[in-house]
Amino acid sequence: MIVGSASVVIQYILDSIANGSLYALMALSLSLLFGVMGLMNFAYGELIMSGAFTMYYTHSWGPVGMIAMTVIVVVVMSLLMELLAFRPLRKAGPSTLLITSFALSIALQKLAYMTTNPGIPKTVRPYPWLTQQFEVSGVLMSRLEVIIWVMTIVLLVGMTLLLKRTALGIQLRASTEDFRMSQLVGVKANRVISSAFAITGLLASVVTVLFMLGHGDVRPNVGQGPVLVAFVGGVIGGLGSLPGAALGGFVLGLVLNILQATLPRSLQGHTTMFAFLGVIAILVLQPGGMIVSIRKLRRKRDQAAALSEGAPS
Repeated sequence: MIVGSASVVIQYILDSIANGSLYALMALSLSLLFGVMGLMNFAYGELIMSGAFTMYYTHSWGPVGMIAMTVIVVVVMSLLMELLAFRPLRKAGPSTLLITSFALSIALQKLAYMTTNPGIPKTVRPYPWLTQQFEVSGVLMSRLEVIIWVMTIVLLVGMTLLLKRTALGIQLRASTEDFRMSQLVGVKANRVISSAFAITGLLASVVTVLFMLGHGDVRPNVGQGPVLVAFVGGVIGGLGSLPGAALGGFVLGLVLNILQATLPRSLQGHTTMFAFLGVIAILVLQPGGMIVSIRKLRRKRDQAAALSEGAPS
């Protein structure tokens, strides 16, 4: 009985990690643009939508061709968003950028409805070898879940190295801290912002591929739900901090998955409501997000360590 209970708990944890990992990548993307431009890009969901339709129309090309084309389309789509919609409004206020992102999101959705037949269900057929589950010590998992874990780790480590070890990364970090000051010291705005959108597109393409291979349903508003969760997760983690946003997205995705698995069947339709009530409680107690709390704890720990070292023996 104990072994069975432990297996169930581990099953919940592993499934939640896979689910939360995708939200962490999306929250990281949103936070990057928010830090560089002050832009909360709700049209990010339409990057997922464009990738989903690309996967649908190129599924017959095989996994490699489909994934390669999806990455290309989503990255180009992200760069076009910056060039055509946001670059002309770069000096506008945050409210103007926010309204623009909403307008762009709605326009792209309506365009998708106009150019695709909504009466015909569209799905990305999963590859059986990828989604078929296998058992390890009583815990079920699939190759897709393993790939999600590996890809999330690779991308987060890659982002960390990019931000800390490269000139572009230093410019991006400086821009997220103070964009105006970074311009004054020689950072080229067009290059940094275009790079941020390209990185956002790359992360969105990976999220799209992993998400659609698990869910399959292709529709014009397919990206709306995930982006809302990622945005809220980024807020509770701290949108002003790249690690904080990723942590918040991961935690909220994990909580949603656990609630979905543990709530009574009659309440499972209200999973998001319970999760967001928890988010409200967190923001009331800590408006700056989880990363602020972590930094405060580290500061107190360092102060305590300094006092203990300075105390006479």
